[in-house]
Amino acid sequence: MAKTQDGGHDGHDGHDVAIIGAGAAGLACASDLAKAGLRVRLVEAQDTVGGRIRTERVAGFTADRGFQVFNTSYPQVRRRLDLPALFLRPFTPGVLVHTDDGRLRLTDPTRRPRDGVALLTGGRVKPRDLLAFGVLSARAVLAPASRVRARPDVTTRTALADAGFSEDFVETFFRPFLAGVFLEDSLETSARFFHLVWRSMLRGTLCLPRDGIGAVPAQLAAGLPPEVLRTSSPVTGLTPTGVLLADRELPARAVVVATGADVAARLLPGLAPSAGRTVTTLYHAVGRSPLPEPTLLVDARRRFLNTCVLTEVQPGYSSDGRALVSTSVLGTPGPVEEAAVLAALAEAYGTDTGTWEPVHRVTVRGALPAMPPPLLLTRTTRFAPGRYVCGDHRATGSLQGALASGARAAREVIADLEATGTP
Repeated sequence: MAKTQDGGHDGHDGHDVAIIGAGAAGLACASDLAKAGLRVRLVEAQDTVGGRIRTERVAGFTADRGFQVFNTSYPQVRRRLDLPALFLRPFTPGVLVHTDDGRLRLTDPTRRPRDGVALLTGGRVKPRDLLAFGVLSARAVLAPASRVRARPDVTTRTALADAGFSEDFVETFFRPFLAGVFLEDSLETSARFFHLVWRSMLRGTLCLPRDGIGAVPAQLAAGLPPEVLRTSSPVTGLTPTGVLLADRELPARAVVVATGADVAARLLPGLAPSAGRTVTTLYHAVGRSPLPEPTLLVDARRRFLNTCVLTEVQPGYSSDGRALVSTSVLGTPGPVEEAAVLAALAEAYGTDTGTWEPVHRVTVRGALPAMPPPLLLTRTTRFAPGRYVCGDHRATGSLQGALASGARAAREVIADLEATGTP
């Protein structure tokens, strides 16, 4: 049966599925449904795809919507994306911790064993902590992911204590580092999620695409049939027979809400609320790079979440040769807090930050879902007959979680339509 210009088929009105939100989850869902031969319409309120995964050009710099990294080990990423086409460049496989006694470098012991020996012989880390670090990393690399899912869930802080780490090491390394991963600094996040994150970091490489993180959803969108995606199409509500746009109704047999948690709760009354974490990222232009290596720097005193020189990872993020420094902090800092962050950066980088030029500031509300234990790593997307909801807030707070949730929504939609005899 021939497709019409609007993406339907001759002899039928509407679509099989309408998807709201062209973030990672919505794009994955649309791709899988279209490949299954269903008539799909994906609508996005903004003028471009990606949701929270976006990139802007600001004052000659490439600035992502908050500090983001791309992990090559995610199964959904490897399945869906052409990695060479992203022109990825890696971060150093490790992290620098600014402490009152100087910088502490911690790296993946399977990739840089000499760094572990240096820590031990230099007296910076206790033998018990280095041993626990090695055991934790080895299990993360070798053990199947199913073992993580089967464990009783506790907080990350409890899991680290059970793994044999000293309180001093947890406070010096894990708490400041994981604060930037979880967007909370109390280590109250699910240990299940922590183990999956640790596993993915050790198995993959943290990178940045040449054109910014927005290149990831752009590539996903480019793989859709041309009639599927409509941007600048905000949804005002759902109807019994589809989706209500600003100017018309979009009929559909099934509707998938692939938005953030707040919008999903508005469109689907009765959906269980999902708390989110807020983060603000500050971008500064600097004449000379304050750290000549592509490495993440965190602060043992947790005055900021993390900072890095983005142009050490991707030099093309700057159009005039100046360095671009990204620094993230929890919440929404005011002028006084911002000044304190600059003072902390001066200590951490060992340089005068008074001449750093602020070029951009981004606050992302609901940047990650809160993930306390016990955490379900995946949940059904079925909400009501013909209504589905997906996104990282329905799985885990990561690109992998969002893509996997979108894929699950597609599977459940297909199964339900087949069960009702819908062609």
